[in-house]
Amino acid sequence: MLKKILKKLKLKQNNNDELLEKIKSILTTDYNQIVIWRSPFGWNVPLFQRPQHISRQFAKNKILVLYEVTPETDNVTDIKYQEDNLYLVNFSNYYVNTYLEELLQKIAIPKYIQIYSTNWSMTLKEMIDYIEKGYNILYEYIDDISPVLAGTKEIPQNILDKYNYVMENDNLLIVVTANDLYDDVVSKRGKKNLVFASNGVDYDFFSNITQNILLSTEFQNIINMKKPIIGYYGALASWFDYKLIEYAAKERPEYQFVIIGIKYDDSYDKNNFKKYKNIYFLGKVDYSELPNYAQHFTVCTIPFLINDMTNATSPLKLFEYMSLGKPIVTTDMKECKKYKSVMIAKSRIEFLKLIDNATKMDNKIDKEYFEKLKKEALENTWEMKANVILNEFRK
Repeated sequence: MLKKILKKLKLKQNNNDELLEKIKSILTTDYNQIVIWRSPFGWNVPLFQRPQHISRQFAKNKILVLYEVTPETDNVTDIKYQEDNLYLVNFSNYYVNTYLEELLQKIAIPKYIQIYSTNWSMTLKEMIDYIEKGYNILYEYIDDISPVLAGTKEIPQNILDKYNYVMENDNLLIVVTANDLYDDVVSKRGKKNLVFASNGVDYDFFSNITQNILLSTEFQNIINMKKPIIGYYGALASWFDYKLIEYAAKERPEYQFVIIGIKYDDSYDKNNFKKYKNIYFLGKVDYSELPNYAQHFTVCTIPFLINDMTNATSPLKLFEYMSLGKPIVTTDMKECKKYKSVMIAKSRIEFLKLIDNATKMDNKIDKEYFEKLKKEALENTWEMKANVILNEFRK
């Protein structure tokens, strides 16, 4: 029995030694900075969004990115190579945490802890501990501080504590994604260490669709009807204007309204979509296949309710729609009104009228409009968004 126990202990120690050497080899590469993503937004979550895109761009610029995984989405026990300069890290692993903390303390290059304003898991004490150890904070203020986004009745205290601390300390770097968020920061601590970088797009991925993807039978059947497809993809949540889509579906039975995405809360289950034969909810589509579906939309929409939260939102899908080269109709959101290629509806009637007009648009006849789509897409790539932040690093 004793021999078996000793053998297990020796095996465990050998594994730990291998892990230590693995981490050492990662950290000894020549980097400009190290960015550690610490927020509960795993790499393989259903919606491939800003955290992954920004991390990829950092990694392309000689920055080591250590990206925190989540057990629900990522099968990573310790540390895993994802792509050059980018590693997925299980910070719940005691040995990974211990070795990283010890080895990172010996590295003199700038180190950043990157967190979202919506991060409810990290406490203020943990953030301050990082600061006291010499880390910089990269605080991404990406949405209105709201319990709706947190999925709780009240704003989690951890979110409020970090927000208040960052607003009181202008030596910490804040990146904002919308004008309302920018104004909020300026009103509280001025423009020092403040960067504006809205969401963006992987232009080539959405504009050059070459993958031979087999579409779902339901969606293929919709395409075969040869009727205009009015599309949306993204989260289905309380800020989605279900009544607007019901109104449009009722008034235009000749259109097919297709919704792709995940249920963020229970709001979708409370709608009346089942009453309409021309509203289809396809559920989740993997990010790698999303352009293959969306390319069949006749018109792309963002039918959100207008409130403080949606006015402070930079819709990532907006730039993806542009890259697809599809007419875009949205409700009267502040961040959408910035772009000439977006058709803004201030009422239900106008929403329907704009969709009617958009279904008739043609690349040859409306060449100027489609050129605007491409121009504004290329002005909002993830490379450009990351460079704004990188310029601040370089200072």
